[in-house]
Amino acid sequence: MYLPKQFEVTDVAVMQQLICDYPLGCVITRHAEEINANHVPLMLLSEPLPLGRLQGHVARANPLLREVQNNPEVLVIFQGAQSYISPAWYPSKRETHQVVPTWNYTAVHAYGSVRLIEDAPWLKSHLAAMTTQHESLFPEPWKLTDAPADYLEKMLKAIVGIEIQITKLQGKWKVSQNRSHQDQQGVIEGLQAEGNQEMAEWVKKYSVSNVS
Repeated sequence: MYLPKQFEVTDVAVMQQLICDYPLGCVITRHAEEINANHVPLMLLSEPLPLGRLQGHVARANPLLREVQNNPEVLVIFQGAQSYISPAWYPSKRETHQVVPTWNYTAVHAYGSVRLIEDAPWLKSHLAAMTTQHESLFPEPWKLTDAPADYLEKMLKAIVGIEIQITKLQGKWKVSQNRSHQDQQGVIEGLQAEGNQEMAEWVKKYSVSNVS
């Protein structure tokens, strides 16, 4: 991706946290002359260091399974906080009017190689771990064992596990680093007024006053 130095994030822990916070990855595969994209919830495992690996599953009927057998290299895109940025928020607008709208966003690109897994115990363990992770937010978490055993076995036969060994991570945090401190403060206030506290915090973290 286009990655100006001022927007580049190289801290692995920061990129991994975005993946954990926004686990729905867009898995890009290539088959012959065709490029395909599938949206797949993925779990990040820290091992092996330094980048870790991603685990998920797809329907057995998904063409992705055939595509990665011929070309296992994939790109997975994780999209984090994002927001339209109005030029009206910049104090410099009142001085020069030389401002235009833009879009702030955070994103991670994970590159790696896919391994397909059809082992039933692995799949069951993977589903239990993924369910536990996401159900932990609910007062009465649903568990894999809540489903009838025969129904669960039927569902397991309909999916295939995927594991992506991460070979490269790229992070891009476009959060107004190219603006003056005064304009950054205007963006923070504008975002807060719109209720986008998450992006406001990212602009604040990467503002001139915090990085200088």
